[in-house]
Amino acid sequence: MSTQSGEIKTSDIENEAFRNSVGTMDETGNRKWVFPRKPKGKYTNYRNYVSYFLLALFFGLPFVKINNNPFLLINVIDRRFFIFGQPFYLQDFFILALGAVTSVIFVMLFTVVFGRIFCGWLCPQTIFMESVFRKIDYWIEGDRNKQMKLDRQEWDAEKIRKRVTKWSIFALISIIISHFMFMYIVGYEEVFKIMNEGPADHSLKFIGMVGFAMTFYFVFAWLREQVCTLVCPYGRLQGVLIDKQTVNVYYDFKRGENRSKWRNGEDRKAEGKGDCIDCQQCVVVCPTGIDIRNGQQLECVNCTACIDACDEIMEKVGLPKGLVRYATEAEIENQEKFKFTSRMKVTTAFLLLLIGFLGYLMYDRGSMEAKFIKPAGSTFFIKNEKITNTFIYTLLNKTNEKKTLTIKVMNPKNAEITFFGSDKIILKGDEILKGNINITFPEEDIKFSKQNMTIGVFDEDGKMLDSFETNFEGPFKLSL
Repeated sequence: MSTQSGEIKTSDIENEAFRNSVGTMDETGNRKWVFPRKPKGKYTNYRNYVSYFLLALFFGLPFVKINNNPFLLINVIDRRFFIFGQPFYLQDFFILALGAVTSVIFVMLFTVVFGRIFCGWLCPQTIFMESVFRKIDYWIEGDRNKQMKLDRQEWDAEKIRKRVTKWSIFALISIIISHFMFMYIVGYEEVFKIMNEGPADHSLKFIGMVGFAMTFYFVFAWLREQVCTLVCPYGRLQGVLIDKQTVNVYYDFKRGENRSKWRNGEDRKAEGKGDCIDCQQCVVVCPTGIDIRNGQQLECVNCTACIDACDEIMEKVGLPKGLVRYATEAEIENQEKFKFTSRMKVTTAFLLLLIGFLGYLMYDRGSMEAKFIKPAGSTFFIKNEKITNTFIYTLLNKTNEKKTLTIKVMNPKNAEITFFGSDKIILKGDEILKGNINITFPEEDIKFSKQNMTIGVFDEDGKMLDSFETNFEGPFKLSL
């Protein structure tokens, strides 16, 4: 409401039609297309820099390798996973699960303190929409007023030319993005191979790439802001996480109300008017079609376009900036300046610890994984006063380097190992090797029917790469 006294002002009546048009749906439930005005200002520039940096990462990371491993690869088809150049196998799934839980906790804590900064600055939907597809709208069709005029225009030669040109560019960009997205699944070498050999030889993967392209086109050419307002669960999640201490883009209603049109030379404070001159510029720049002056809303993605628009108007009329700004609800109500509170400091420190924990999980996995399992149904046998057990070993080399390995029983002592083949094990990088060995102890050294045993795997320099604890079986002995 424009006034808290209940009086209906002339400015309210004049702008009633405009306010009723706010949002992405009309009173009948039909969609209304959003035509945001091109934003400009300090925050817009900062967001552009962040977007360009993240876009460069998106298009560049598929070609980055660490130790000859892709920087990021999520190949569900072939079950090959690389994160920050580190290979992950099915045996490491628990790490990914813990990482996913840690990420959820991180997002929740981050949202409680810092609101939807992620949505406005880092979300791929926002970055592609505002920094790629929306800019093509402005380039081909012009700013808000020209786009609205073109939309109302009959399908003449100009409208057909502009719309076909825009849609064709959207389709081309969607195809390019889908190719790069697919590189994160199968690798850039495989994508280039598909492109060179043609879709006939890679029909399933080609269909997948077409599906990606069609999805991107549908989202950014038609669905657009409805991904944020209707589809994305994060907007609903933040609705139950934020409180009066959460940082968000807020309208300072105590300073802005009662809002009224600007008149030169007037003393607004003496006349009981707020600093908001009801210019609607914070509304027309909003990419989700909301009025930030109506309070915190689920549709707000914290893109800061309204901050830049309001600051520009405040500067023109000679009023202080910050009528719309990053703040907490408590700061607005108490008319305090933004400060980095103890709660924010503690939560930030905890978030950094979570990041460190996740990094530790990803890197502290060792370079080798070894398992020694007794074959099903097998048992021990005794010969020449020696007890022998058979084990199947599985060795996984998690590095790209070839390793020459030896196997030793670390506990108990006096073990003899007999290999079914060469006792020199050579394991290539990213290779899994299976084999059989016999482990023999003097009968007098086995005191229990199941003796605890530790087997170590060592490299050619004598460094232990992994160990495995198992049981060595022997005859039952009755102790007196």
